[in-house]
Amino acid sequence: MTMRQLRSLSLLALVVALAGCSIGDVRRTAPAPEPTLSDSASPPPVPRTVAETRTTRLAVAERYDQPYVEFVDAERGYALFAACDGRPPGGSDCPALLWSTGDGGRSWQSLRHPKPVAENQQLYATVEVLALWAEPHGWWTSTNGGETFRHSPGEAAPASWQATQGRFQVIEESGKAGRWDGRRLRPLPTQPPLSAIHTVAVADTLIRKPDGTEFHAPLVATGLSGDGRPRVAESWDEGRSWRSGEPLSADGEVGVLRLLLRPDEWWLIGERPDRTGFPALWRSTGSSNWFRVYAEGHPESGRVVPLGGSTAAVISPRGAGAVVGGRYLDLPWPVTAEHSLRLLPDGTLFAVGPQGVLLGTGQYAERSWVAINLVGD
Repeated sequence: MTMRQLRSLSLLALVVALAGCSIGDVRRTAPAPEPTLSDSASPPPVPRTVAETRTTRLAVAERYDQPYVEFVDAERGYALFAACDGRPPGGSDCPALLWSTGDGGRSWQSLRHPKPVAENQQLYATVEVLALWAEPHGWWTSTNGGETFRHSPGEAAPASWQATQGRFQVIEESGKAGRWDGRRLRPLPTQPPLSAIHTVAVADTLIRKPDGTEFHAPLVATGLSGDGRPRVAESWDEGRSWRSGEPLSADGEVGVLRLLLRPDEWWLIGERPDRTGFPALWRSTGSSNWFRVYAEGHPESGRVVPLGGSTAAVISPRGAGAVVGGRYLDLPWPVTAEHSLRLLPDGTLFAVGPQGVLLGTGQYAERSWVAINLVGD
């Protein structure tokens, strides 16, 4: 990145900052690898170095493969060692090992895994709940950071985990919009007027009108209209009635319409059917009006993560970039197309790649990166 681009990005970030002044589904199997991005015009750049590397040597035998690591904020995280010598879990000679950190990966503490021998081991975590799947024995969940666990037999996700996914969710079995009542997901009395529902969520925030009056945000559902175009529906009475706007304008076909609610703005991401082309983007400040977000100069493909402040991060074969002010700018982040990227609830960016995980702290596109490395004996 040139100094001129850096100055432009800093200025744009300052402008949007002044203007601005739900976890995915539980899966029993390991997450499928994300689609490979390709961009023949721009080869991947050389990754930049990180500001700090935190390496910890753990009491884990060398035969164990790299762990699955999950962070829930900048300080708290978990690591699950569950396979040895490239073989899947299941043998008593390779029991699952569980670790946690409360200081951003500077130190790690061993936790007792409640079912270390199983055919399939998975770890999922939110700020409130740590969930372990040990096939075929069921689920174990903890609400105190792994000190104690509660067993839930069967394949269905336990109530403590399901509750963390939001008051309103899409019911996986039926594809309908539902509300969590504390024990199960129940279909809403009236379904959104969409041929396919992709996301349903509500932001627990107040919207302020220009005249100073405030009101609670509506329940929002996203999906496709009857002719396959992206569309948004809103309910102001928690699903008893709905109203939908006109289909959103998008360049090209949209396969999945994702809704991401941030404290200061809402984003719609229209993923392409092949999941690799650069998505269509819209933004709203919490009203019924959605504005198309353009990204002049964007790569041919990319994955987008909204950061707030009218800014979104992009991971593509060119490395990391940002959409801000209608333009795309490359960023000097140590994040490549091989990384997945997620924004944690506290605003930390969490990137997972073949060589380990990265934590990016800061605001909007201005980030300081830390690498977390776990090494066995």
